[in-house]
Amino acid sequence: MEYAALYKEGVEKLNSVGISEASLDARLLLEYVCKTDHNTLLSHGDIEVSEENIKAYEEFIGKRMSRIPVAYIIGNTEFMGIEFDVTEDVLIPNQDTETLAEEALRFLHDGMNILDLCTGSGCIALSLLKYSNETRAMGTDMSEAALAIASQNAVKLGLDDRFLAVKADIFPKAPDTEKFDIIVSNPPYIPTGVIETLAPEVKTFEPYMALDGSEDGLLFYRRIIPGAKDYLYRSGYLFLEIGYDQGDAVRKLMEENGYKDVQVIKDLGGNDRVVSGCFY
Repeated sequence: MEYAALYKEGVEKLNSVGISEASLDARLLLEYVCKTDHNTLLSHGDIEVSEENIKAYEEFIGKRMSRIPVAYIIGNTEFMGIEFDVTEDVLIPNQDTETLAEEALRFLHDGMNILDLCTGSGCIALSLLKYSNETRAMGTDMSEAALAIASQNAVKLGLDDRFLAVKADIFPKAPDTEKFDIIVSNPPYIPTGVIETLAPEVKTFEPYMALDGSEDGLLFYRRIIPGAKDYLYRSGYLFLEIGYDQGDAVRKLMEENGYKDVQVIKDLGGNDRVVSGCFY
């Protein structure tokens, strides 16, 4: 079968089950299977695809039809222009979270020490390391499986000498032994009752513990915001990803806990996405 015809077949199958980005997903899966790029579909759609690759592609399309996200099917995704390995043990990095990384980068200087709470795949901390020099980062998570993925990504990116994955219930032990210039976190923030209303890709396949922010979605902010002060240097910054409707509540928590220069930053879609503040 020709490349373009196989792609068209994949799109039709994904459309038949209501996949919203059927064209994109079908293309990404085909490119992964055939080790091609976007230009192949545009310029070489008449090339013949091997029976082995047709079979693999059809298998992948079947998985996507069952609503397994593309990133989990192929085992990686892009974040901040960097490829990260992912499994169902970690959240899939998304464009909204790039707002958090980009905002932290504005304040990051060479040689700084970073703490990434609820690190998951390590995408935030490792992106900050990748785009800076002589910086170091610690990533904490409750999930040993997630920490293994974060460590794997650090090795993949050649950053394992600057990144340490630590199992912890949010904060590492002994705050007096190490301080940080920047603390970042994309914690669980979806209200428990909302999770069931999310797309199947999220509620069924992404790790529940990385989604559930308790009844009002604010549990982790109530722990992180006061606790971070024990780990930050004076004039250090805390950056938190938030839900689109949580800006006022998280800003208030930051101000009540003595943070200064508190800001609510919007993502590219115009939604509140990050709250930042300085610990003086």
